[in-house]
Amino acid sequence: MAGQRIPPIQCLLSFEALARLRSVSQAAEELSVTPSAVSHRMRQLETQLRRKLFARADFSLTADGAAYLAQVRPALKALAQAPGASSDPGVTKLRLAVTPTFSREILLPRLALFRHAYPDIELILQVSIPLLNVTAEDADLEIRFGAGGYSGVEELRILSDDVFPACSPEYLHEFGPFDGFDSAESVARARLIRSPLEPWRTWFDACGIDLPEPREGSQFNDVGLVLDAAVAGFGVALTRSKLGLAWLDSGRLIRLSPRAIPSPHHHHICWKPGTLDRWECAAFVEWLRLALQ
Repeated sequence: MAGQRIPPIQCLLSFEALARLRSVSQAAEELSVTPSAVSHRMRQLETQLRRKLFARADFSLTADGAAYLAQVRPALKALAQAPGASSDPGVTKLRLAVTPTFSREILLPRLALFRHAYPDIELILQVSIPLLNVTAEDADLEIRFGAGGYSGVEELRILSDDVFPACSPEYLHEFGPFDGFDSAESVARARLIRSPLEPWRTWFDACGIDLPEPREGSQFNDVGLVLDAAVAGFGVALTRSKLGLAWLDSGRLIRLSPRAIPSPHHHHICWKPGTLDRWECAAFVEWLRLALQ
């Protein structure tokens, strides 16, 4: 340890509190100090580390800040452990409710990074139904898909996406071409796969197609099932660019138009008021926000 300066403990405590609460006044109140003391400690810590830890506008963490927080929190937890207590304090459990396709295509490929950053947090994932305003039970945090503005919870938008029509190569060969799929005539030649998660009205309105929302045809309440149905030849699906990337890259689905329309529905991470007072919940929300930037 010779030659290495360990930052003062009051600086580390202030850093952890400010990263969790994202408010100088709230961090000061929790630590029983003045707001100016918290600000002074942050300047001292950043000067010693020679790193910028916070984006000053909203106290969100920089990449260096997030990486340092992953080291500071377990260290503070270890220091808080009483002498003679078990050397294995166990893991902190965090229950997360996720929609199926988001979990498989977006979250799981990135979770190894979270496990490395927070090895003392054990994630418990459970599937939630991806319908608007349907909530999952017994979850600390949940991923919801919709327009946002949910009652009784706080939320953060984490993923937006574009949509466009796509179908299998076999379906296109048998029933196409569809000439961009941007006219009532081309749409009328296809079977449309329906989903309450992604109504066709979004595409129709953007293309000026004067057709009602289809009332017939196969319907699914999961994005992955919609895309799998299109691969199986059920018809044309309104496909999301990011969630449908694996189907498109593999060639199982082919875009029918170079045009992409912003979807009115987004993925949000939601929590009940007060949940982010728990450090593991705040850590996951911040990590996910940065991971999906």
